[in-house]
Amino acid sequence: MKTLRIALAILALTAAQAAADDIKVTAKKYAFNPSVIKVKQGDHVRLVITALDHDHGFKLEAFQIDQLLKKGEATPIEFTAGKAGTFPFACSHFCGLGHKGMKGELVVEPVN
Repeated sequence: MKTLRIALAILALTAAQAAADDIKVTAKKYAFNPSVIKVKQGDHVRLVITALDHDHGFKLEAFQIDQLLKKGEATPIEFTAGKAGTFPFACSHFCGLGHKGMKGELVVEPVN
C-alpha cells in the first residue's frame, strides 16, 4: 500500500510539473500574446494556444508546424527546439484586415 501511495505521489508531481512547463499563448485579432516566446535549444516545447475571438492559425515554418486554432479551444502544440535562432511565426488562417500583421517570434537560445 505504501508503494502505491509513493507511485501516485510521483505521478501527481510529474503531472503538475508538466502543466507548469506549458507556455500559454492567446490569439486575438490581430496579435499573439506573448508575441515573443523564449526557450532553450533542446527543450521539449509545449505551447497551449487559445483563440479568443474566432478561429486563427499558428504557423512556425522552421519546425514544420501549421495548426488551426478553433475559437475557445486550448490547442496544444508540441515540438523539440532542436536548433538555435530566432524563428518567425504567424497566423495561418485568414482573420480579417490585420491578418498579415499577426506575427511573433520564437527565440531558441543556444545551450552553452
